[in-house]
Amino acid sequence: QVQLVESGGGLVQTGGSLRLSCAASGRTFFMYAMGWFRQAPGKEREFVAAISRTTGNTDYADSVRGRFTISRDNARNTVYLQMNSLKPEDTAVYYCAADLRGRGTRSGVDYDYWGQGTQVTVSS
Repeated sequence: QVQLVESGGGLVQTGGSLRLSCAASGRTFFMYAMGWFRQAPGKEREFVAAISRTTGNTDYADSVRGRFTISRDNARNTVYLQMNSLKPEDTAVYYCAADLRGRGTRSGVDYDYWGQGTQVTVSS
């Protein structure tokens, strides 16, 4: 079982920044693709960003491209989501997820393990 723990959420004003972290257990973290998803109340889970293994290719939802950056530090078993120019519509619980196949798609169904989430609230 891979355990994922998110941190770094909080309350910020429009235009502010937050950096989310996701710490993963296991000795094969470098083999996983990692993704970030978010879910607002009353809405379905939404893809935010993903990063593949080996090549480190990244992918972003149109709504966050240019504002958010996903990165990983395999030595620390950690994936990050740097969020800049935050908007009220970014308000959601943010989840990190691990894809053991190392691909990193936009579909939550393709991910094997999930964290408990961290709340991000952006005030107007």
